[in-house]
Amino acid sequence: MTEKLASYRSIVNADTAEFVPYGLQGTEQSDLTWCNISYDDETGQGSFLIRFKPGASSINHEHIGYEEFLVLDGEVEDSDGMVYRKNDFVSLKPGSKHFSKSPNGCTVAVFIRGGFRTLDEGEPVHS
Repeated sequence: MTEKLASYRSIVNADTAEFVPYGLQGTEQSDLTWCNISYDDETGQGSFLIRFKPGASSINHEHIGYEEFLVLDGEVEDSDGMVYRKNDFVSLKPGSKHFSKSPNGCTVAVFIRGGFRTLDEGEPVHS
């Protein structure tokens, strides 16, 4: 039975995973890297690990579906100033507009349902 399950399983270790430059929002960001686990850009569904280098910030975006994430290490700050720390699990509802930043760097496990869109220049963010 274990052999049958093995073909349906993938295992990613956040400490040893291969991270590549993040570019899901159309612009490759050198201060963010990611490891895709199951995210499918066509469906906007799946999960990935993302690392913020110290001082890194994501591009302003809106979630079409839920975004949920677990902070694995470090701290990440949302656009409204809310700080999430190691072991915080956060759920953002569809329609939420925000960006995230990490003054000291962090690693986050992200779970996306429904995708997201980059906000237009000058479009306000809110959490």
